[in-house]
Amino acid sequence: MPTNLALSDALIEEAVQAGNHRTKKEAVTAALMEYVQSRKRREILGWVGKVDYYDDYDPKAARALKPT
Repeated sequence: MPTNLALSDALIEEAVQAGNHRTKKEAVTAALMEYVQSRKRREILGWVGKVDYYDDYDPKAARALKPT
């Protein structure tokens, strides 16, 4: 789906150089992917202090279990 956006040419060129991208499209795509990943990480941080763990939980033992 084609999209027309009015973006700063200087900013786009800086992104192309900073990311060593070949095209403006690659730079914008990479920037959007990083933005989305960053927002998802922020959502995960919102869980801090809200998840209860069992005191007897042993992650090493849980890894040793094989699904049946």
